[in-house]
Amino acid sequence: TLKSLRITKLIKFATQMLEEEKNQKIKEKEAMLAERLPPLNLSGLSLQELQDLCKELHRKIDVVDEERYDVGLKVSKNDVEIENMKLKITEIQSKFKKPHLRRVKISAEAMLSVLLGSKHKESFDFKANLKTVKKEEEKKEEVTDWRKNVEAMSGMEGRKKLFDASGN
Repeated sequence: TLKSLRITKLIKFATQMLEEEKNQKIKEKEAMLAERLPPLNLSGLSLQELQDLCKELHRKIDVVDEERYDVGLKVSKNDVEIENMKLKITEIQSKFKKPHLRRVKISAEAMLSVLLGSKHKESFDFKANLKTVKKEEEKKEEVTDWRKNVEAMSGMEGRKKLFDASGN
C-alpha cells in the first residue's frame, strides 16, 4: 500500500508538471505572436489606408506560405531519403552472411589470461582440486579349463558331488 501511495503521488506530480509545461508553451506562443504581429489599430483609418494595410497583410501571408511550402518540401525529401537509407541497410544486412564459428580448445589458464589480461599472474591448477575416485575392481571368477570340469563331474562321483553340494 505504501508503494501504491508513492506511485499515485508521482502520477499526480507528473500530471501537474505536464499541465504547467502546457501553460508555459501557450504563454510563449502568445508572446511570440504579439512580438511578430502587433495588434491592428483600425480606428481612424481611411479607405485607402485600409486597402494598403490589406495588401501588406496579403504580401506577408504569401511570404509565410512560401516558407511553409519550402519547409514541407524539405521534410518530404528527407523522409524519402530516410526510407531509401533504411532499404539500403536492410539490403546490406541481408547480403552479409554471418561466418560459421569454429570451436576452439583453450586451456583454463589461457582463457583467464585472455579475460583478465595482465592482471592474471598466478597459475591455477584446477585438476588438483578435483576429488579422486578409485574404482573397485570387479571380482572376476577364475576361468578354468571346461574340459577338466566336465571330467571331474562325469560319472557317479560327479553326481555325488553335485548332490552333496546342494544338500548342504
